[in-house]
Amino acid sequence: MIKTKDHLQMKSIPVLLLSALLLSGCATHQSPTGRGQTLLFSSQEISLMGDSSFEQIKKQEKVSKNNKLVTYVDCVANRVTAVLPNKGLKWDVVVFESDQVNAFALPGGHIGVYTGLLKIAENEDQLATVIGHEVAHVLANHSNEQVSRAQMTGIGMQLADAALGAGGVSNKDLYMAALGLGTQVGFILPYGREQESEADIMGVELMARAGFDPRQSMQLWLNMAKVGGDQGPELLSTHPSHSHRIDDLSQMQAQVMPLYLASKDKVRNSCRISK
Repeated sequence: MIKTKDHLQMKSIPVLLLSALLLSGCATHQSPTGRGQTLLFSSQEISLMGDSSFEQIKKQEKVSKNNKLVTYVDCVANRVTAVLPNKGLKWDVVVFESDQVNAFALPGGHIGVYTGLLKIAENEDQLATVIGHEVAHVLANHSNEQVSRAQMTGIGMQLADAALGAGGVSNKDLYMAALGLGTQVGFILPYGREQESEADIMGVELMARAGFDPRQSMQLWLNMAKVGGDQGPELLSTHPSHSHRIDDLSQMQAQVMPLYLASKDKVRNSCRISK
């Protein structure tokens, strides 16, 4: 059957109606900085997605057996997660052997760090910058926010595909991409600039409370800016410009340096790589 323009417009009406119903029925929350969020999933549901995705990644990627690197990354991650509100959640930290300059955190308490990042993050404070930033995404419900957007987009896409006779994208792939795992599924649903800036603000506070020098956060992103030419490493593929990020972090220093000074003397475990 030949599909006329009017016919296609009529077929698209259910997509619009379903989108409106989803938006009207979803829960509205505020992020830690007061930004409005639309969240379709409970914390239990989003944690299960994170658990499942992390298990899949561990099967796909090579897990590092370098005990010195693993101990080092564990130390930094454990200090950052120790200052989080949910003290009862034990975070699973895995180092992956890969040249990717990347790291991620997932709901359910999972952190992945690629060995390529350790060539750019020159010290424990710079590594804490990245881990704090990634954990902040989870803490601020950015994962739930992104998966909710993927769900709404995915259902709309599937209905539109049925109406137009096109191929679809699986919900599983949408969830993986929304959780920040674009390299595993071939595409990504990037965090927005507001989410990235929010994670920067929260992340630098987390690292300072954990006794890591927040001044090193600016040096870390300067290092990142030198890597990979115009495109930069994977970690920066969807992030704000280097100069914008560094300016924001510079403005945060007056607020977070007192937190660092108050906490650094209480730190008992240095995270330097043993020789």
